Amino acid sequence: MASFSIRRGFNIKLTGAPAITVADAPDAQTVAVIPGEFGPIKPRLDVKEGDRVKRGQPVFHSKINPELFGVAPAAGTVSAIVYGARRALERIVITRDGADEAVEFQRFDPASIRGLERTALLKLLQNTGLIQLIRQRPFGRAAQATATPKSIFVNGMASAPFQADINALIKGRELAFQAGLDALTRLTDGRVFLCLSGAATNAAALTDARNVEVHTFEGPHPAGNTSVHISRLDPMKPTDIVWTIKAVDLLQIGHLLLNGEVPSHRVVALAGPGVAESAAQYYRVRIGQSLDTLLKGKLREGEKRVIRGDALSGDLTGGDDVVRLMDTGYTVLLEDRERHLLGWMMPGFRFFSASRAFISSWLGGRNREWALGTNQHGEERPMVLTGLYDKYMPLNILVDYLIRAVLAHDTDEAIKLGILETMPEDFALCAFACPSKVDLVGIIRQGLADIEKEGI
Repeated sequence: MASFSIRRGFNIKLTGAPAITVADAPDAQTVAVIPGEFGPIKPRLDVKEGDRVKRGQPVFHSKINPELFGVAPAAGTVSAIVYGARRALERIVITRDGADEAVEFQRFDPASIRGLERTALLKLLQNTGLIQLIRQRPFGRAAQATATPKSIFVNGMASAPFQADINALIKGRELAFQAGLDALTRLTDGRVFLCLSGAATNAAALTDARNVEVHTFEGPHPAGNTSVHISRLDPMKPTDIVWTIKAVDLLQIGHLLLNGEVPSHRVVALAGPGVAESAAQYYRVRIGQSLDTLLKGKLREGEKRVIRGDALSGDLTGGDDVVRLMDTGYTVLLEDRERHLLGWMMPGFRFFSASRAFISSWLGGRNREWALGTNQHGEERPMVLTGLYDKYMPLNILVDYLIRAVLAHDTDEAIKLGILETMPEDFALCAFACPSKVDLVGIIRQGLADIEKEGI
């Protein structure tokens, strides 16, 4: 076991941290499958309205990869097939019935998982859609069964605000977690790395995990980002393929292998300044159920913004969305549109500052919790080459020059500057601290998409 200390970065302390308790969320009568969650797969329907399906039964497959399926998260009747713009398949709605019958897959005892054939294991993950939980770098797409990764990284850290913490979820599911790790060792000829936080007290099932390399990382966010772990343990070349997975997602794969059925539920974190204090905790929710059923009665008064994931790099969502296969938590922020006359001239006793521009940051403000809202306190303006971003970037990346290369559509230069070693989330903290209010995350996302389209 090796330990790494990350110095560059910054911890943002938000109010509304989730309690380490798990409660059952109210159940829902209907569930939905969102093909768009699977990326650019061109889905083709395998069911029609009125069909009855079991949990784990395919409801669509990919035209590009016919062996990749999206499956029903619950048993019931297909009550609606919803199309969006240009007849794109938007969602498949299933009305549940009393018996939650599940398609039976082969069960494995813990000792036999390490002897599984790679092709058989990959086929099982594709047939159940759980291969979506494993992401492939570069580009962060779902793992491709035709690719062989040089290594696999399991992220057991949660350094961004209110990511789901594996330490809170592994209790009672230790066998499933180890089963998932054993399965990963069959998917690569290289090493499998389990990366944990050195600052937190980790469960014995994590620190004593077998058949993988366990390493710890300490320091401020983004010390918990997988890109940081890869850069320290097994750096990538542009032609390398690396698979990654969150430790909390590995529990789902372990459940499939041990129980022979697709999981019906998962545990997610609900947190943030917009969540009522008594409601900020972990919830066991049915995959595919409406977010309204989870959020109802748990939020504070006023207008709020619901984010899928953490507050820095998550995606905007709302109550009309559903709990998706890859969701691990939701952060709720208060919408803040208040304007402050000459606010930049004020001493700033009540304002948060990452750059020590306000007095609050000199009076212990960095050590207290803040109920930050969505106000950017300014608008986008021209970028100035200052080197500020380097304070928040632990990777060997020249952020200013990389951003300029992407904006100039100079993909060759962007590759030379290391964009393929990164993901958009790695620039979220830089975007938060950016005085020019530039969407660095969106720029990097577009840059990676351009390179993927053109080819390396």
